This record gives sequence, C-alpha cells and structure tokens, in this order.
Amino acid sequence: MTARVLIVDDEPDIRELLEITLGRMSLDTEAAKDLASARAALQRGDFNLCLTDMRLPDGDGIELVEHIQSCHHRIPVAVITAHGSTETAIKALKAGAFDFVSKPVDLHNLRSLVQSALRLTDSEILNAESGVAKKHSSPVSITGNSPKIRRLKAHIDKLARSQAPVFISGESGSGKELAARAIHQQSSRRNGPFVAVNCGAIPADLMESELFGHLQGSFTGADRDKQGLFQAAEGGTLFLDEIADLPLQTQVKLLRVIQERAVRPVGSQAEESVDVRLLSATHKNLADEVKQGRLRQDLFYRINVIELSVPPLRERAEDLPELVGILLSKIAKENMLAAYEISDSAMQALANYGFPGNVRELENILQRAAMLCEDSLIDEGCLEFLATPLPRVLSADGAPTEETAAHQEAADTEEDFSLSKHLETIEIEAIQQALEETRWNKTAAAKKLGMSFRSLRYRLKKLGLE
Repeated sequence: MTARVLIVDDEPDIRELLEITLGRMSLDTEAAKDLASARAALQRGDFNLCLTDMRLPDGDGIELVEHIQSCHHRIPVAVITAHGSTETAIKALKAGAFDFVSKPVDLHNLRSLVQSALRLTDSEILNAESGVAKKHSSPVSITGNSPKIRRLKAHIDKLARSQAPVFISGESGSGKELAARAIHQQSSRRNGPFVAVNCGAIPADLMESELFGHLQGSFTGADRDKQGLFQAAEGGTLFLDEIADLPLQTQVKLLRVIQERAVRPVGSQAEESVDVRLLSATHKNLADEVKQGRLRQDLFYRINVIELSVPPLRERAEDLPELVGILLSKIAKENMLAAYEISDSAMQALANYGFPGNVRELENILQRAAMLCEDSLIDEGCLEFLATPLPRVLSADGAPTEETAAHQEAADTEEDFSLSKHLETIEIEAIQQALEETRWNKTAAAKKLGMSFRSLRYRLKKLGLE
C-alpha cells in the first residue's frame, strides 16, 4: 500500500516542490494551504506523515502539531521552520513534532526525515494488524513495575516516536544508558547503529577527532583518515554520556553539528551531512554547570529539548526482588554455575541499604556475594556494602527526606574517599604473597587465605591478577 503524506503550506511553490520530491519517492500526497483545510483533510482520509509550514494564514504549525497529537496521534508530523529559527524548532519538538526541517529545504535531509517517519508508521501498522500491544519488541528490558518505572517506560514509549534530542538525567549507575538504548530500539532508527560514548573518558585533545573524525595528516599521529562517532552513528542514534565533561571548544562545534546536521572532520574544509539522533546524559546538574560557566547556555537549550529522568534505586524499592533475581541469574550464567538463592535476611539487608551507586552497585554487591557464598546460597554475611546500611525514608511525595539525603551525601563522600582503593591494595598484596609462598598453587593459596578456591578465583579475576 502506497504511503500518503499531507503537505500543509500557504506558498504554492513550496507545496509543488514538496509534492514533486515526495512523488519521486513513490508517495501519494495531498496539499493544504491552511489549518482549516489541513484539519478537513485529516478527517477525510488516513495519512502516514504530515509536513507543515510553521507560518499559516489562520494559525501556526504548532497548533496543527497539537491537533494531530490529540486526534491523530499515530501520524508523525514534521514542521518546516525558517532558517536558524532555533526557538521555534524546539517549541515544535516539545509540542510533539517528530522532527523539523529548515528553509531553504535541503532535499537530502527531507528524504531522510520522510523515510525515518514512514519506518515508524509502517511498524505500527504491522503491529496493529498482528494484534501486538507494544509498538516494537525490543531486547532492551527495563526491569521493574514500580510507579516510577511505569512512568519511565511510558515516557520512553512516547519519546521513541520523535527525533527530538533527549537529555537523560539520573544518578550514576541508575540506568541512563539502558534508557537511551530503549528509546533507540523502540524508534524508527532501531535498525541503525546505537553508538554510546562516555565524554569523560576521552582526552580533551582527542575529543574533536573522536566525535567528528579527521583526515590523514591533519595533526601529528594522524596517519590515516578516521571516521568520527557521528559518522559511525549514521542512520541511528548517538548517546553522549557525561556530556557536561565536554571542553568548551568542543561544545561550540557540537552546537553547530546539531543546528546544521553536518560535521566537519578535523583537517577538512568541507562539511558532511549526518542523519543522527542525539541523546545525552550526565549525573551532574546541567543548570548548575551553565551557571558555573562549564556548559554553554545555547548548547544546554539544544540538548535539553526534552528531559527524561531515571529514578534512583532507593526510590523504587518494590523492584528490588525482581532486580536481584535477574542479576543473580545473569551472574550464574556468566560463570556457568548453578542458580543462586538469596536468604530472607540478605534480602532484608539489601532492602535497608541506600544504594548510592544504584543498580550498578547492586550488581557489584551480588557478584562479590555470589563468589563468597557456599552452596549457592547468599546470606547476609556474604554482602559487602560500601556505606552503612540505612533504611530508605521517603516523604509523602516520594522524595528522600532530609535524613536520607544526608545519608546519600555521606555515602557519596565515602565513595569519593580512597578507602576502598586502599583496602583493595592490601587485598592484592595479601593474595600475591600467598600465591608466592605456595608457588602459585591456587588451591593451597586459597586455604592459606581462609577462603574457598572459587572465591579466590573470583578475586583474581576481579583484581586483574590472572
């Protein structure tokens, strides 16, 4: 069945250009010159996509976006904005627009936008015909059924239907990258690449080359052309984690990439068009970073079009038993061991813990406990916590109380302190000494250290001593 596109613009020349371009893509089109005729067309027939100008004789494109969101929510709508009209584009995306294209219309970008939107509607039609409740089946699974996780999943489901930049906020270890992957795999870009990068892990002098690529000979050591992460994510999604760690100079160039949808590799005089959806995240407060001058305000507005908040583990206590079960199954599978069980006292100890490191910390705690336990039963004595366990206390609105917040601050301070590294150093020295004294007989060394062979094997792997 041929897809149909509704074109809404009061300029005959623009309508004709769009109709010719889409006709060459073997699409059926219908044109409307104002809001009233567009609404009438939507009532008469089904469309797979709507393209609308922002300025119309009897209103603006935002009104049409809101109308379609309310009455024809399955139809993606893209707006045509004046060149450089950033505020208008952001307003349209926040209202629910799938994407936007700037005048003068770049036909390459237009065709990419149309193809992406039609992939989204095609998959929805297939799922509706087959009786599938969710829009897209996805291997990314966000565990839990607590109220906050249900809201998170619903928000992800909505964001997957848009091309808008999304900023994902949340504490370290709470699952920001998992949320980004879920958005990607439920979107029309799911068959394209998902490229994730931690901006804080890239040296400042290599940041531009990593993001945008470089040409051979552009700097010392550039012995060949290199593709950047934006080019690697072509047709898919680029997830910039810890985006607040980007150097200011790189922030300027990133802003231009977002605005122009094109990158200029280091050493090149020409820009290359890129079709990439940008998702970003950080555990820092972006508004504070702007106030401190570490993040450009104009970049803040472009990456923070829509914010998705990932709740910390302590605010979704109902999900803990399910998370523990899934993580223990994963650990058993990775180590090719029998399934683990956890005692009631151990589960209660976990429930009373504040988890400053969130799900990532929970997994680390369970990994250690799994290697230290006997007979595949994890009891309370196998659990090693970073901070002193303390019951989570939430206020009526679900926010942490002052006591919980104080505990979190203390836990964060303790995490920053090098005690854990100091203890790890002592542990390495003790294990190395035992191995040397037993001539690297691991069974004898384990006995000397007072632990099981399996526990020693785990510690060797964990500490990088194998």
